[in-house]
Amino acid sequence: MTDEPLANSSQHVPPSLPAEGRIAGVDFGTVRIGVAVCDPERRFASPLENYARRGERQDAEYFQRLADLERIVGWVVGLPVHGHGGESQKSQEARRFGEWLARTTRRPVAYFDERYTTVQADEFLDQAKFTRRQKQERRDKLAAQILLTAFLESPHRVNSQPESLE
Repeated sequence: MTDEPLANSSQHVPPSLPAEGRIAGVDFGTVRIGVAVCDPERRFASPLENYARRGERQDAEYFQRLADLERIVGWVVGLPVHGHGGESQKSQEARRFGEWLARTTRRPVAYFDERYTTVQADEFLDQAKFTRRQKQERRDKLAAQILLTAFLESPHRVNSQPESLE
């Protein structure tokens, strides 16, 4: 394999993302990253964990170990976009992270619209009556699960760009 990024610059599932096997959803953050995984048949997504960023070397070790231990064949990185479908500065940061993740783990990356996943996670956690600390411990991995579930269920995941909500 080359060191060229495997990441795809659009929202659709790239041909290099295997049709079968476990994929992981990533709710990207500059401080914490939420991770969710699906079963090999891609029927169910489950929250896995939150990872507190530690620096490029430690982050690389974590994601490579995670990919190996969980038998991850590809990644879905949440792409934070505006309501009209346009990308934000955070979208560009998520794309750079996805490119790094693809190079680091040598597994393909797809991007998927993550609008409102954190809001949905917060609503679920509020309904569950968790304490503030319990909510914070669960929010990012739950957002990753919501993202991955939406990706798995979406008939539109072959679209090249996020659509406007307006």
